[in-house]
Amino acid sequence: MSAAAVEHPCDDEPEPLLETANRLTEQHPGYRVEIIGGVITVAPPPDGPHADALTTLMIPFLGAGLHGEESRVLQGIGLWLPGGPEDYAVPDLALVDADLDEHRLENNCYDPAVFRLVLEVTSSNYNSDLRHKVAAYAEAKIPVYVIVDRKHGRVHVLTEPLASGYDRHEVYAPGQEAPLPRSIGAEVVLDVAELIKAGRPRT
Repeated sequence: MSAAAVEHPCDDEPEPLLETANRLTEQHPGYRVEIIGGVITVAPPPDGPHADALTTLMIPFLGAGLHGEESRVLQGIGLWLPGGPEDYAVPDLALVDADLDEHRLENNCYDPAVFRLVLEVTSSNYNSDLRHKVAAYAEAKIPVYVIVDRKHGRVHVLTEPLASGYDRHEVYAPGQEAPLPRSIGAEVVLDVAELIKAGRPRT
């Protein structure tokens, strides 16, 4: 999904960013609107291979029993970010504690404390996933951040969040398997070749 920053015209009383983001969401159904670092981005709906990769990703999580009584595997759920007063993100996929509803904050977003893992499948906005969101998710203390980089054909697994990034950053290529920390609640290993193949357009 390509992302474009949105600016609100100057007037006497600027519209709060959250109001602008919600208006854009209403005006563009299916688009993903986020505020990261005080900047609104709007990304168009994903293409078919993006959705295919996302479904392929869900299979090992579901197979490991992570969508059950203790945790849930969810797509497109709002994550409230501590980086700014109105910051939030909508990761492609998230593994969260099952008591999620008890931790709802503002704007249909949830406390980062209930997120065990977030995952992004890149599109043309891959720089956002590989840079801006790394810092944002680390600051929110998300324990595990996984990126399926379709442009470069790699899977990134980031763990041990610090103030401005992750202390550990493992990169896996096709032909390798990407193991995820057991701290997410079960043993999950991602087949990199399978994910990259699913994320490529069919010719």
